[in-house]
Amino acid sequence: MKDAASLTYRLALAFAIAVLVAVAQYWIWQQFNRGADYAGATQSIKGFAYNGFQRDQSPLTGKFPNDENIANDLDLLASSADNLRTYGVLDIPNLLAIAGTRDLLVTAGAWLDADKDKNEREIAAVVEAAKKMRHIERVMIGNESILRGDLTPAQMIVYLDKANKLIRKPISTAEPWHVWLKNPELAKHVDYITVHLLPYHEGVPVEAAVEYAFQRYDELVRTFPKKKIVIGEIGWPSKGPVIGAAVPSLDNQARFIREFIAHPRTPRLDYFLMEAIDQPWKVDIEGWAGPYWGMFNADRQPKYALEGLVQRDPHWSKKASNAAVLAFLPMFLIAFFLTDWSISGRVFLAGMIQACVSTLIVGLNVPVDYYLTQRDLIGLGMLIAATCLTAAVLLSHGFEFGEILFKRKWQRRFMPLPAHAPEEQPFVSIHLACHNEPPEMVIATIDSLAKLNYANFEVLILDNNTKDESKWKPLEKRCAELGPRFRFFHLMNWPGFKAGALNYGLKVTDPRAEVVGVVDADYVVDPEWLSCLIPHFDKPDVAVVQAPQAHRDWETQPFRRMCNWEFDGFFRIGMHHRNERNALIQHGTMTLVRRLALEEVGGWSEWCICEDTELGLRLIEKGYDTRYVDHILGRGLTPSDFAAIKSQRFRWAFGAMQILKAHLPHMIGRSSLNLAQRYHFLTGWFAWLGDALQLVFAFGSLLWTLGILAFPKAFGLPVTALALPILGFMAFKAALGPILYRRTMDCPWKDILGASILSVGLAHAIARGVFTGLVKKKGVFVVTPKGWKAKGALAFFGPIREEIGMLVALLLAAVSLVMLRGANDLETQLWVGILGLQCIPYLASIACQIAAYMPERQSPASEIKMQPAH
Repeated sequence: MKDAASLTYRLALAFAIAVLVAVAQYWIWQQFNRGADYAGATQSIKGFAYNGFQRDQSPLTGKFPNDENIANDLDLLASSADNLRTYGVLDIPNLLAIAGTRDLLVTAGAWLDADKDKNEREIAAVVEAAKKMRHIERVMIGNESILRGDLTPAQMIVYLDKANKLIRKPISTAEPWHVWLKNPELAKHVDYITVHLLPYHEGVPVEAAVEYAFQRYDELVRTFPKKKIVIGEIGWPSKGPVIGAAVPSLDNQARFIREFIAHPRTPRLDYFLMEAIDQPWKVDIEGWAGPYWGMFNADRQPKYALEGLVQRDPHWSKKASNAAVLAFLPMFLIAFFLTDWSISGRVFLAGMIQACVSTLIVGLNVPVDYYLTQRDLIGLGMLIAATCLTAAVLLSHGFEFGEILFKRKWQRRFMPLPAHAPEEQPFVSIHLACHNEPPEMVIATIDSLAKLNYANFEVLILDNNTKDESKWKPLEKRCAELGPRFRFFHLMNWPGFKAGALNYGLKVTDPRAEVVGVVDADYVVDPEWLSCLIPHFDKPDVAVVQAPQAHRDWETQPFRRMCNWEFDGFFRIGMHHRNERNALIQHGTMTLVRRLALEEVGGWSEWCICEDTELGLRLIEKGYDTRYVDHILGRGLTPSDFAAIKSQRFRWAFGAMQILKAHLPHMIGRSSLNLAQRYHFLTGWFAWLGDALQLVFAFGSLLWTLGILAFPKAFGLPVTALALPILGFMAFKAALGPILYRRTMDCPWKDILGASILSVGLAHAIARGVFTGLVKKKGVFVVTPKGWKAKGALAFFGPIREEIGMLVALLLAAVSLVMLRGANDLETQLWVGILGLQCIPYLASIACQIAAYMPERQSPASEIKMQPAH
């Protein structure tokens, strides 16, 4: 009964958490899409400006509407208005005749551009139609031909005079208000003035736009008091770039149209709303506001009503519901299974899942909200893929964050154990592989091993391919001085890098050895290393016992401080997270491996430059237990400079991709790995994949900016709205690290900042390592230089030349965009902000290089804050 009650409680709690988060996100959607009730427009509409092209049609590609398309459109429009304004005759020759059958009065347009022959045919066609069709009450010769620069005012006057002689009906040409004021002579050659009043293009805020349009109308009336004024176009787009204070949106479009129709002056005006139906093809000539001026969308559905509430996004409820449904099961499962987390922790992770799913839903619905070209769809597909990858990275970090902060008790927290009696101690063979290292550094490590408080061990010094005798001869001498327990091997022309040397060590290991230990050449080992960790091997399934990496001599130099704390974060946070599910990342120092298990899986892999991590994975795949004891039992040196740590991270990222490619069948297919282990080994490198994604995003942003600069209309897709969630995720992920540092380590804020700068500054090197590892099969093992070394001034820029190049490119892109578009444009501001955010990793790399060149700071011993043992 108790178990049943417990299960019922768990199910109910998980269900409640999932429902709570789903309802909360629905409420957030609702708050962002509250309906606005603007002035209702009960008056009828005088007329529509009409283009008959369907969603997939365009005059630019030679795809034109047929008679049935036109008839259906005019049936739709005839229910709302009595007048129609058209733009040309030749493209849709039957339009005028079909309008007559619907009792629509038509102001017929003749399209004029720079093609003189076509202009003549257009004028001839409209003259013929005007003579034959009584429902054509007026004619318009040209539409914004002067504004576009296709015709000069003098050329337009020639066409107007010619048409006037051939047509008895009133004629005009259509231009914005300022063209008429600038060219008053045009008014002498028309029977009425057709003006376009589009305050959006002038950056007027929507709340002032209707009055502004009337001001411009009145200015024309005063300038041309004897001419009738017809408003050929007046309207507001539902989507597009922000221009000054003019914000295109569905609710702003509805507000403008309602306020204009409801205005007391409007019934006395002769006007055509711009426009009847959205025209997706216009994106190629007008930019991405062009398709969205219609009262009906391209599927011939009304975009808003003329009375009642207007919602910014009429599809928000469906989107919010779909997001809730899609996220519900994973939210329920994590709330059900993470019983060792607090309720607030489960709500936190469920909220992250819901946020990621909601963002994905927004991306998937872009084709519903926008008319996308094939180019746009490709770009959208890439952005959605980037969103999915970024969300995966974020959720993996969120899981780690939640486990550290909200887990009530660790199930696998291993501590140092009491030492065996000397006569019961298993024999241990310690292997120290080195290549071209400073002999004094390696001798310090050898001497620390000589002081081990352990009876049964040997030390093998495996020097591979060091040509300089002055570097390996002192090691040989020191081993001879320490006696037969220390054996030195100098291997020349030896293959396999460090793994090759370690495999040689296995061949010459004392037959009595039950455990093999590995230390790096720069480590000073605690005397109790073996005595307190070897007892863990009393459990026969234990194959690896791992102590953390730690450092010495880092306190007085800024860059070494950054390195120390940046490394320490992984061993205080990430290793605990993975150790909880026996999914340890084995690293090649301070590690102990059961010899039989090591030989069973074939020793160290010489094809992989991260042979330590790869070995740990193979042992786990064999079903062995691996243990992490978070107790500092040895300290090494930090990388010598920024170039050294970049080389190290490149190698680690490269090796990680080697491992991922080689072991992917085991991670996703049949193997002894359990679900939790698969999760850790698949997501363990997500942070580095995130760095690779950031580099792709930076290059993509640069290319898109070039597109905006060179082809502003073609590259006007609202990528800002799509890219901001990705960058928001990245910013949120970046905030998790400092919070965890502060919670789990005795680390001052200045050192948290330094560690964060180094972590971000390494992103470019890691990204290069990821991509190189994905495309290349073999890598070259490069020893990471340790300790402090002098550097020449000219060498400063070498390690960061690529980062400086990317930084300069991003800054140039931002400056060029501001110079072209101006600093007051909101879309430009947002995109410049995105480019600015992407500068951060490259600025961080420069800061790291500067820190590496800073001098030592001599501090009293009392000021030096040492890391405690854990």
